Amino acid sequence: MTKDMTKGSPMKLILGFSIPLLFGFLFQQFYSIVDTVIVGRFLGTDNLAAVGATGSVNFLIIGFCMGVCSGFSIPVAQRFGAKDYVELRKYVANCVWLSIGFAAVLTVLTAALARQILSWMQTPKNIIDRSCAYIYVIFLGIPVTFLYNMTSGVIRALGDSRTPVIFLVMSSFLNVGLDLFFIINLRMGVQGAALATVISQGVSGVCCLVFMWKKFEILRIQKEEWAADTHRMGILCSMGVPMGLQYSVTAIGSVILQSATNTLGSNAVAAVTAGGRINGFLACPFDAMGSTMATYGGQNIGAKKLNRIGEGLKSCIILGVGYSIIALLVSIFCGRSLASLFLDASESSIIDNARMLMIANTACYALLALVNIIRFLIQGMGFPTFAILAGVFEMVARGIVGFLLVPLLGFTGVALGNPLAWLFADAFLIPAYFHVRGTLKKQLK
Repeated sequence: MTKDMTKGSPMKLILGFSIPLLFGFLFQQFYSIVDTVIVGRFLGTDNLAAVGATGSVNFLIIGFCMGVCSGFSIPVAQRFGAKDYVELRKYVANCVWLSIGFAAVLTVLTAALARQILSWMQTPKNIIDRSCAYIYVIFLGIPVTFLYNMTSGVIRALGDSRTPVIFLVMSSFLNVGLDLFFIINLRMGVQGAALATVISQGVSGVCCLVFMWKKFEILRIQKEEWAADTHRMGILCSMGVPMGLQYSVTAIGSVILQSATNTLGSNAVAAVTAGGRINGFLACPFDAMGSTMATYGGQNIGAKKLNRIGEGLKSCIILGVGYSIIALLVSIFCGRSLASLFLDASESSIIDNARMLMIANTACYALLALVNIIRFLIQGMGFPTFAILAGVFEMVARGIVGFLLVPLLGFTGVALGNPLAWLFADAFLIPAYFHVRGTLKKQLK
């Protein structure tokens, strides 16, 4: 079922589109949390730290894949908004060819360099072997990461945010079952957790692919439309690569911060892992808002309805700020209990640090709301380069924290990393939005 976001109440459209996305992101985080809980409870603190130590490099590579696929979907959303379905199919075909190429190159490079990357990050010696075992499997699964994110991105570009969620929920339950089977029954250790994630995402990707082909008649690509076209590939890359680099540039800052955290020892890494998983879960509404605004912006620019952009932005910011208050209250009153899901109650100092990290982050969630809403809206409007620059600001902020504040303040410095990054990004994105709006206003006259 497609959804036209170029007419109707922006608030209703944004809520209707983002709620299914929210459930998808929640379930995505859910099985990430289950991974962590099972590893922490059944394999111990060092194995928990081993998985956590891969978080930033995981985000560096997998985030690039997700960003590229999100960018690929923008020309599709714009062609859908313009009702140009022949051109839409040609863009989808070229999405497929580009995804295959990107997946092949990234899989080979990252699998070959996995251990060296962890060594550069000063991963503690007592966990580096297990960290490498985990991330190696994740990197081998890059093709299925592209499969799911490319197909779900195309489906969302057509206004259907519900179907990818249904398949993601199904794969989440599969992931939990595989986690338990691989780790408890087969005693595969952290590799079992990684393998469960890859298999479950592969299943959801295949389901999205089959659904696309059977349910969307406008996606029935004809033989001649499968031809690789350098012009369309250039447009897709001009959207996808900047969005992918935005994730990666942001992740470079996270790698710097992770490296600084690693110098504090495996207990600090475990605290960041536990607190970070809860923060990731609580931040899901902002991910949903961002993806919604990318589609909203793309369709309305395709339909040349610039006046609706500001209305949608205002509505989404109201939702984001309201939710930020709720998330902070959850962290204050439930933070310790949530951190205890991952760790034995005797690890009180690690639990306290995890709670501190959660409170420091959720207290600044209004800043994160602006980052996601404005950045993705600008991308949907056709200006993905600004996303890279926003990522550079985040990278600089995390670099300051990693090189200066962590050595001075210890774990307190770690807790300041994300809030400072969001502040720096907003300082760039807010004026960038008004610049983009002014530019489009002149172009669409």
